[in-house]
Amino acid sequence: MKRKRGALYYLKRDFWLYLCVLPVILYYFIFKYLPMAGIVMAFQDYNIFKGILGSEFVGMENFLKIFKNQQFWNSIRNTLALNLATLAVSFPLTIMLALMLNELRAVKFKRVSQSLLYLPHFISWVVVAGIAQNLFNMSNGTVNKMLEGIGVGPIPFLSNNAWWVFTYILCNIWKEIGWGTIIYLAALTGVDESLYEAAYLDGATRLQRIRYITLPMIKSVAATMLILNVSKMMSIGLDAPLLLGNTKVMAISEVISTYVYRLGIEKAQYDLATAIGLFQSLVNIVILVVVDRAAKLMGEEGIL
Repeated sequence: MKRKRGALYYLKRDFWLYLCVLPVILYYFIFKYLPMAGIVMAFQDYNIFKGILGSEFVGMENFLKIFKNQQFWNSIRNTLALNLATLAVSFPLTIMLALMLNELRAVKFKRVSQSLLYLPHFISWVVVAGIAQNLFNMSNGTVNKMLEGIGVGPIPFLSNNAWWVFTYILCNIWKEIGWGTIIYLAALTGVDESLYEAAYLDGATRLQRIRYITLPMIKSVAATMLILNVSKMMSIGLDAPLLLGNTKVMAISEVISTYVYRLGIEKAQYDLATAIGLFQSLVNIVILVVVDRAAKLMGEEGIL
């Protein structure tokens, strides 16, 4: 009869492996789980001098305050609009770029191209915003100077709402599209080459091989990535809207993250900022469950 071994046995046996995982565990525990205790501020009239334990409990009062604030709903509208617009453009482009890279046969050129496409991901948004200012500034921006040279008037890329959205999406795509191809390229490496060979012998063109072999093989990966992206519709990074935005486009650039930043950091209303963050997380969870369920109904595996 095989004797059951306890957890201590496996801990001793794989001690060095667990030691390698320890920094990751500590990171999530310290920066992800411990801060969850601060959620209680969403239900308090938080006083920084009294702290969490001494502040008065007010129940749902903070949520009622933010729900009555029109600026809060405007920030939600802008967040959803920017996320949906960025996803609608970047999602198909990322797949197309991955397919194009996969079709390259010159190995050295392919590696150089991938490296150049990945590089913007590691550039800080501060630098990207500075580049955008130099390129799209209305008075002396490089792009507007070129447009003036061909007889086209200056375009307010950073001071008009519609053009600002265009600039925001363009900067996001330039920065992240190369990085987004990594997962699709990894999935494409698992496609059986014999399928391509058989299709080639049957007379299939390159486009037909992509349509009937490549795309079906990465469909599940694309569905998973779409679910993950849609589940973050209520979340948006602080850097891009804050650095690219200005007072002239505040009506469209004020998103949830910048609104929380102004409430929590500039106005020290930590209770309201926490309530918004909690509401945002709950909505994201609901969206994730709904989208995952919809994917399963359409025959995909989902992630839950």
